[in-house]
This record gives sequence, structure tokens and C-alpha cells, in this order.
Amino acid sequence: MTINVLIADDQAMIRGGLRLILEDQPDITVVGEAADGVEAIALARRLRPDVCLVDIRMPRLDGLEVTRALAGPGVAHPLRVIVVTTFDLDDYVYGALRGGAVGFLLKDAGPTLLVEAVRAAHAGDALISPAVTLRLLRHLAAVGAPAAAKRTSPLSDRETEVVRAIARGLTNREIAAELFISLSTVKSHVSGIQAKLGLRNRVEIAAWAWENRIAVTAG
Repeated sequence: MTINVLIADDQAMIRGGLRLILEDQPDITVVGEAADGVEAIALARRLRPDVCLVDIRMPRLDGLEVTRALAGPGVAHPLRVIVVTTFDLDDYVYGALRGGAVGFLLKDAGPTLLVEAVRAAHAGDALISPAVTLRLLRHLAAVGAPAAAKRTSPLSDRETEVVRAIARGLTNREIAAELFISLSTVKSHVSGIQAKLGLRNRVEIAAWAWENRIAVTAG
């Protein structure tokens, strides 16, 4: 199965580089390029790509606005958006995750991680640059945990373990291997977690874990 990708970045050189990396893969095809946010939304809605790679800083509409328009709360048929940027400021990360993005990558993450993120998004997983994940966890650890966060969690112990793994950026297969459970069991847990917490995807689960200190309570 071919994964159709839309690239949105205001720099032609960056778009060209991303296209070369992605189209070097036998299962990925770049179906369109956009140089600004307005064009990105129009192309995405017309082409309905499997995955959209969206830069943060673009003319007319920035990447956060594009992400909310294509994948945010209230979007009837959300697309899978991965934010790709040179800027790893906390506000951008939180804005992207809350806007519905299913991935957040720094442009220096490397070709392998980029390809993995596209495939993960297409498969319904999420991938966030490890450096970004670590910074978020360290920031939250420094702030201090709300005392009631864990007590009010509606999750079972096993679901909490799955949430922690998701917050660390693990895929379903990696979670299954780490917890010694089947892939189908992981998927069942993820669905149950989303239903209990009222969340739409794995990235929102990760954000909930960070905000509620679930991610940093593991040893």
C-alpha cells in the first residue's frame, strides 16, 4: 500500500529535501507541495493525503493553524498531521499536540525518524522526536506533580503502563514487546484509554499523561 504525503513548508529547498527522502522509499509518494498555510489547507482538503507534513512557521497561516484546520477538535474527518520544524519551543509542541497533530519532529531528527513517523502516522500510531519527549518530561518533573492526579485517574494499572509507554513515544509493537502482551491487547487498551479519557488519538493520550504526571511516575 502506498502512503500519500503532502509537504507544507515555505522553503523550496526543504520541500525538495523532504520529497527526496520520502520518495526514496518504495511505499511513500509525495502527492503535493504547499508553500504557505492557506495553500496547505486547500491542497490537503482536495487531495486527502494519508499524511501531511506541516512546518510551523509559514506565511498567511502558520503550522498550528493549519493543524487545527485539518485535524483539530470539531473536524469531521481529520487528516493525520505531523509537525516538522526547526523550532522545539514548548508552546509549539503543546499547540501542535492540542491541535490534533499525530507527530512532532525536529528537522534535524534525520531521514530514518522522518520515514518512521510517516509510517507510524499512517498506521494510526504517533511518533514524537525523542529529544522533544525528554524535554517535556523534564519540564513537567521540574514543575511538580499535582497530588491528586494519580488518585483521580480512571485507568487500571495496566492501562497506566500503556499510557506511560505511549508518552515515551513507543509504538504499539514496542509496547507489546515491553509489556509481554499481544499487539491486539495493546490496541484494545489504547481504545479503552481513549474512551475513558475522552481523547481522540495517541498524541492526546501522551499530552494527558504529561499534564497529569502519569508519564513521570515510573521509576
